Amino acid sequence: MTNINNRLLNIGLHGATLGTRFLFIIFLAKYLSPASVGYYGLFTAAVGYSLYFVGLDFYTYATREILKSPKEQRGRLLKSQAALSGVLYLLFFPLAFFLLQFADWPSYLLLWFFPILVLEHFNQEMNRLLITLSEQITASVIMFIRQGSWALAIVALMALESSSRQLETVMVLWAIAGVTAAATGALKLRKLQMGGWGCPPDWSWIKKGIAVSTAFLLATLALRGIQTADRYWLQALGGIEIVGAYLLFFGIAGTMMTFLDAGIFAFTYPVLIKLHQAQETDLARAKVRQMLGYTVLLCGGFALISWQLLPHLLLWIGKPVYLNAIHLYPWLLSATILNALSTVPHYGLYARGCDRPIIYSHIAALVVFVAATWALSSHFSTLAVPLGLNFSFAFILLWKSIAYWHLNRFVASAKPAAQPA
Repeated sequence: MTNINNRLLNIGLHGATLGTRFLFIIFLAKYLSPASVGYYGLFTAAVGYSLYFVGLDFYTYATREILKSPKEQRGRLLKSQAALSGVLYLLFFPLAFFLLQFADWPSYLLLWFFPILVLEHFNQEMNRLLITLSEQITASVIMFIRQGSWALAIVALMALESSSRQLETVMVLWAIAGVTAAATGALKLRKLQMGGWGCPPDWSWIKKGIAVSTAFLLATLALRGIQTADRYWLQALGGIEIVGAYLLFFGIAGTMMTFLDAGIFAFTYPVLIKLHQAQETDLARAKVRQMLGYTVLLCGGFALISWQLLPHLLLWIGKPVYLNAIHLYPWLLSATILNALSTVPHYGLYARGCDRPIIYSHIAALVVFVAATWALSSHFSTLAVPLGLNFSFAFILLWKSIAYWHLNRFVASAKPAAQPA
């Protein structure tokens, strides 16, 4: 019963975050110019992509290592991960500062880039750690502070005070919430009383982790490259205002993934890892089938409801650019559904340590996205970008599903036959 209550509470916290984020993107579209919404989309895409250069996707290695390690040694592992990030910051910041000089952004956005990046990185890693340690409720509380609290404040400010309807206000409140979330996460980490903090960083462990996570990093950079290049490619095809519409529709479709992460994925993948470590492969397969069933039901329900409500929402926003771009939404929704479905075999493979299909599918999908979008752009203009997303996510779903099916066949054939009574 406790597990059910925790799951309901976790979904409630994510629902509150989701609700405020949904209101945030809607009010952003209503009270800011489409161009400002577009710049916000480019800024968030750049921050999101940069997170992988300062984090190196090291968590893909550290997650499994932390679960295997006794509590007395976990502090040293986390300290080692922090030391690695410090080195990566020293390498990345000069390069990022140079590249940002060529970004077509308002100058104030350039000033906010590095503070927001550091806060997002720390809070993201803290969230992953807490989920790994089955502290989903605390992770959800911190997520609400990090993503929901300031979004709610922005909605209230923009509705009540016209002078706050500017992108600079968004950056200020985003940073304040990030600092608050980081402080909350640090206090929780202290209460977990892990040992090993006094030990020096384990550089041999770091080197081993880099070897493992670098392959994942290439895959993640390819996948995130798709979800970053799409906005810049769309800007080149249709201008900054169409990027604003694209961000609005993607924000709406993306709420579905938030529900899936909160109610299904966040609880399932730590269990899958533990089941495979205990060699309970039959139970793990049943867990994956259950995850797939829930995912299909939620995706179907969300698609029906969102498509019915979207026209009314756009009429309330009252800006022609969004209504004129409504044809983008079904394609962004279908791409998000394909992405959600591919997450099921993804976790099935990841929990079993079968990383190559994940890595290869993501890298190949970037090639598929570029090729499809380039081929379609001359015929479909801005629609080519969401079409390219659909091709790439469908490709990933197919590759991971086939790999997971083959893996299960291999495991089944490797089992010794039952002895007759």
